[in-house]
Amino acid sequence: MPTDRTDPPYRADERTMLDAWLDYHRATLAKKCDGLREVQLRERAVPPSSLSLLGLVRHMAEVERGWFRRTLAGEDAPPLYYSEQDPDGDFDNLDTADVAEAFASWQAECANARRAVAAAPTLDVAGERRGEAVSLRWILVHMIEEYARHNGHADLLRERIDGTVGA
Repeated sequence: MPTDRTDPPYRADERTMLDAWLDYHRATLAKKCDGLREVQLRERAVPPSSLSLLGLVRHMAEVERGWFRRTLAGEDAPPLYYSEQDPDGDFDNLDTADVAEAFASWQAECANARRAVAAAPTLDVAGERRGEAVSLRWILVHMIEEYARHNGHADLLRERIDGTVGA
């Protein structure tokens, strides 16, 4: 199913701009995965790297969950795919991973994040991470950076898988 992606506005208030850029990058990761078979989504970059598109989707579900549920909302939201004993489980444990579940979890975490952002009265609302206050503004900027970095990885992975470049 093709992913719709909306370009962020050239002019907008800060909150609208941050929301638009984050959604743009979320949609970019989805576009990089569009049309691929499960085996292709599991395909690793190059040995010994465990990087794959499915791993990136699982990782971004964890990142969304961590920043918006645990940090911003203070929820007790245990990891989905990793543990202390398996800190890279989101990237490593893909052989039997349920692809549909991974995409559903990622989309659910994105939807939760959108609700949390919409409910915050200002970008100065803060959560706590490692005993430090972290503003929603910081979280949004960090999330944009995190997606942008991993979308670069996704672009290279997709090109290696089937030659698709750009967008």
